[in-house]
Amino acid sequence: MDSELGPSSPCQSADTWEPGIDKYLYAMRLSDETLKDIMTRFKQEMKNGLSRDFNPTAIVKMLPTFVRSIPDGSEKGDFIALDLGGSSFRILRVQVNHEKNQNVHMESEVYDTPENIMHGSGSQGILITWTKRFKASGVEGADVVKLLHKAIKKRGDYDANIVAMVNDTVGTMMTCGYDDQQCEVGLIIGTGTNACYMEELRHIDLVEGDEGRMCINTEWGAFGDDGSLEDIRTEFDREIDRGSLNPGKQLFEKMVSGMYMGELVRLILVKMAKEGLLFEGRITPELLTRGKFNTSDVSAIEKNKEGLHNAKEILTRLGVEPSDDDCVSVQHVCTIVSFRSANLVAATLGAILNRLRDNKGTPRLRTTVGVDGSLYKTHPQYSRRFHKTLRRLVPDSDVRFLLSESGSGKGAAMVTAVAYRLAEQHRQIEETLAHFRLTKEMLLEVKRRMRVEMEMGLRKQTHDKAVVKMLPSFVRSTPDGTEHGDFLALDLGGTNFRVLLVKIRSGKKRTVEMHNKIYAIPIEIMQGTGEELFDHIVSCISDFLDYMGIKGPRMPLGFTFSFPCEQKSLDAGILITWTKGFKATDCVGQDVATLLRDAVKRREEFDLDVVAVVNDTVGTMMTCAYEEPTCEVGLIVGTGSNACYMEEMKNVEMVEGTEGQMCINMEWGAFGDNGSLDDIRTTYDKLVDEFSLNAGKQRYEKMISGMYLGEIVRNILIDFTKKGFLFRGQISEPLKTRGIFETKFLSQIESDRLALLQVRAILQQLGLNSTCDDSILVKTVCGVVSRRAAQLCGAGMAAVVDKIRENRGLDRLSVTVGVDGTLYKLHPHFSRIMHQTVKELSPKCNVSFLLSEDGSGKGAALITAVGVRLRGETSS
Repeated sequence: MDSELGPSSPCQSADTWEPGIDKYLYAMRLSDETLKDIMTRFKQEMKNGLSRDFNPTAIVKMLPTFVRSIPDGSEKGDFIALDLGGSSFRILRVQVNHEKNQNVHMESEVYDTPENIMHGSGSQGILITWTKRFKASGVEGADVVKLLHKAIKKRGDYDANIVAMVNDTVGTMMTCGYDDQQCEVGLIIGTGTNACYMEELRHIDLVEGDEGRMCINTEWGAFGDDGSLEDIRTEFDREIDRGSLNPGKQLFEKMVSGMYMGELVRLILVKMAKEGLLFEGRITPELLTRGKFNTSDVSAIEKNKEGLHNAKEILTRLGVEPSDDDCVSVQHVCTIVSFRSANLVAATLGAILNRLRDNKGTPRLRTTVGVDGSLYKTHPQYSRRFHKTLRRLVPDSDVRFLLSESGSGKGAAMVTAVAYRLAEQHRQIEETLAHFRLTKEMLLEVKRRMRVEMEMGLRKQTHDKAVVKMLPSFVRSTPDGTEHGDFLALDLGGTNFRVLLVKIRSGKKRTVEMHNKIYAIPIEIMQGTGEELFDHIVSCISDFLDYMGIKGPRMPLGFTFSFPCEQKSLDAGILITWTKGFKATDCVGQDVATLLRDAVKRREEFDLDVVAVVNDTVGTMMTCAYEEPTCEVGLIVGTGSNACYMEEMKNVEMVEGTEGQMCINMEWGAFGDNGSLDDIRTTYDKLVDEFSLNAGKQRYEKMISGMYLGEIVRNILIDFTKKGFLFRGQISEPLKTRGIFETKFLSQIESDRLALLQVRAILQQLGLNSTCDDSILVKTVCGVVSRRAAQLCGAGMAAVVDKIRENRGLDRLSVTVGVDGTLYKLHPHFSRIMHQTVKELSPKCNVSFLLSEDGSGKGAALITAVGVRLRGETSS
């Protein structure tokens, strides 16, 4: 029957009745071009409704529903739902079980809404305007939830907690979402019409926050109320509007919904009869009476087999004595009116689907639309025509339509169940993450404790039992610009190490020219014998000297050794303990310069003059000091973390002499190893420590440095997954793998420029299949962990700069900190939060931070140069 009634095909059966009938109806036939145009208009209306600037004047209101998630299957509980939305209302008791076969048990009772009440007096829902013939006074602009609360209180014989106020369209989406998690659109085509869908929060200006999604109730019935559909509205649409309770409002709804469809057909029949095109011009009182021709009649007349028979019965009831030709004509009119409705709804839904596709950035959209409404459900041709038009308008979408069973009631209970689940989850998540949130008082306390530990490390009688070792570096001055010569530098501090040739030139134009080569240290050598480790290092130095063509003269070398060392002089460092995954035997307690010299002798190929053993933190400070003389502090926040600063010699009791200054390598990573941070360490910190290579050691470092933050996050995620807050409660293999969550992923996930889609992509690389909500939670966890790291690091730094200020008896200190390390450099928020913390905790210090360009290499060469210079001064 549709073939000749496609939207733009000419009417082939026109010869069965008077020519000219079609002049009423051609305006109702919409070509695909027109429908695409309507789609574009509606897309723009949606945009206006979402935007802060245009929303106040927008016609399509795009109301945020505060429903942020569709059901995930773990909802459970006993809920009462009240469903008001037409001439009757229902009260339902809904029990949701969270077992294998998610079952929903419902009992309901239907009550009629008496006419005098429909027109009588009447989670926050403010009723904007009544539609569907409701007109109770004192309700528009009022909070419906409060009115219901008030009414419950007034009765006084029961109490109910109103958790969620749900729009019926949203209820439909939620009901279908319980059965199909792909469902992200709700559609109603019944007495009224409306649609809702899951929008990205970042596009919803009216709601704070930009993470995740929220269901938007479009209230699309009002589309066209500003005149934007005038070109397709017909005289019959205008007549219907004039006679309605709300003239000028809900114009789109009046063109498509079931409430008005029978009426539209009746008006067309009256007009045609008046012109003698139908019923031989007979017009009866029944035909002229509003409400005598219903949408159910339209459905009956359009039935394939008995449609014409039904037409005859219905028209006879109206007293117009129809001929067979009249019945065919009336069937034709019904078809055109209902087909137009299906086409228009396909266009507006098409706009929503296009928007979803754009939001996801995918070439093809796969989604499910939950549908409810009598017109869609009971009209014999409606759904098929509607789907067909939609496929033509949005060919790049695969849409599944799911009929909502008892949508709005079950849906309201679903929304409530989801709200309960989310509220409960939110409470538990907050409770867990609260342990990571540090107040200013707590941070000041950390600063105070760090200061106590620093004093202990500097004093002779407490040094042995101090955990923050405060090691003298024998670097007594920062560079003065007269350093000159060619130096080798060796930089060992992680899984890679570098050999460098550094040419330092003094004079008017000071220059530093560097050449370097990077070599790997295989894990079996990191954890083998000390001899193997140093032989490997020397063979790499040999390769470098050949590569640079400088094997021959004995060259001064600075050895950056980024592990805790006790120095007795500039050129000797005794390894106190391995960190960062190293475990080579026969090294702890030995002088690393000697171990290096011995390995050079064993090779018998070249000779080296080991002038300085340098800690990388000290190297960082020296590099920055070469550019900026006020730099007297070094800080590293990368794989590990450490700091150094220029201390007055009179306070350095471990070294003879009281004149001048010396750089102290704090080895602050061990802060807390005596239990002094136990009150702020969480169960997750303890887990990470327990499974690390050096359990019980470097506890402060494990709370702030890159090597461990990912592990803390991973442990929290496992816990949240076990509790069912993440990844649908499924702990995947990758999530069980230690070290999978590298710190670079933290930096990427927390980047402000990344949309949640990219966060999902990163999680997918890690083999974690995440939903939108999962991605938000993962991002939150990363943020909380890295924020705490930056604050703790800032508290330590505040202790250092305040000590320098007090050493010098100053009211205000201006000082520069040379910084290096991947976490500091690459993480999007770490440096900012750390700087702010230092400022808050040490208000009397003006602290500037300078990024070190290659501290450990260039710094080692500068220290070697300073050492050679000082050596020359003392010997002359």
